[in-house]
Amino acid sequence: MSDTNITILGISGSLRAGSYNTAALHAAAELLPPGVRLIQADISDIPLYNDDVRAKGWPPSVERLRRQIAEADAILFSTPEYNYSIPGLLKNAIDWASRPPEQPFAGKAAAIMGASPGAIGTARAQYHLRQIGVFLDLKFLNRPEVMIGGAGDRFADGKLTHEPTREFIKTLLAALHDLALQLKQNKK
Repeated sequence: MSDTNITILGISGSLRAGSYNTAALHAAAELLPPGVRLIQADISDIPLYNDDVRAKGWPPSVERLRRQIAEADAILFSTPEYNYSIPGLLKNAIDWASRPPEQPFAGKAAAIMGASPGAIGTARAQYHLRQIGVFLDLKFLNRPEVMIGGAGDRFADGKLTHEPTREFIKTLLAALHDLALQLKQNKK
């Protein structure tokens, strides 16, 4: 892989078959800048965090996620909002992946997007995820913020059909690419 190629790991915080957030990640995969690939993580089989289990060794699903994070140049979270915060599923996956040794999130470029039927499109969940990211030493993009409100009108048959939102995600991906490339070059 050349130094200009960037790998983004997409993580959806939803398990729902018709998830708007997973559909937003699929749209992102269609809108990538040249030299960028997106791999989507599967966090559906990660057990509830238990340090007694971790002390005996990483469950295979956790080891897979930690490896994917370590190998990626950037992370793209797509999160719903549950009770003004991120879903337990996503928090659980982050808790597992962030345990020592060699916490894989540190220094990674990251961005957040989220879709919701509500008007503010996951704003509170995104701010909580940013707070978690501070501890993880993620390097979050500040702008653009992609908060897809009224998701029921922007998606059809599992696809993001709203062209202005697609363009907004495209802008986010270009900015994430630039940040990831800058961080990658700074490591040299």
